[in-house]
Amino acid sequence: MSNTANIGTPVPGRVDQTLEPLRVKWGWIVALGAVFLIAGLIALGSVVMATVASVAVVGAMMLVSGIAEIVNAFGVKTWGKFFLWALLGALYVVAGLVTFQNPLLAASVLTLMLGVALIVSGGLRIVLAMQMTQGTPWIWVALSGVITVLVGGMILAHWPVSSLFVLGIFLGIDLIFAGIGWIGMGLALKHRA
Repeated sequence: MSNTANIGTPVPGRVDQTLEPLRVKWGWIVALGAVFLIAGLIALGSVVMATVASVAVVGAMMLVSGIAEIVNAFGVKTWGKFFLWALLGALYVVAGLVTFQNPLLAASVLTLMLGVALIVSGGLRIVLAMQMTQGTPWIWVALSGVITVLVGGMILAHWPVSSLFVLGIFLGIDLIFAGIGWIGMGLALKHRA
């Protein structure tokens, strides 16, 4: 059998051809991870500022989404759908502007929604765990559901005060884990032969 049959197929013990460009840049990937890690630590050091920053990102996304909805409305052929899309876009734009005008109110609403979503998500996981058969890891699913419900309950129990710091804590933790992931990926690429 010729070696041409193996082209495009990963060979055990060798770096996959698609990873080769990344392996060469492993140092940049580790540096990106370090930046994420440092940003996460800074966010945890100033959770109120991190909360404001995360609310600003949400506001910017709402503005961009609203403008895109309004632009897309002009491509719709019927008047009814045009007005529906334009109204939806206008609501997004208004919500984005309100977010920038009053970030604390936006943080309060987002934190409330986060707490409710965590409780609902955790409750659904507990229900799912109770329906799982023996031999499956139902206990871990149930435990994750209980923890999620408890975190959501703690957020809501201290709401609206929790809206000053919860989003910043989530942002900081997310940045830290992203940084660790990028650093791990870069170091793994360095050590692969």
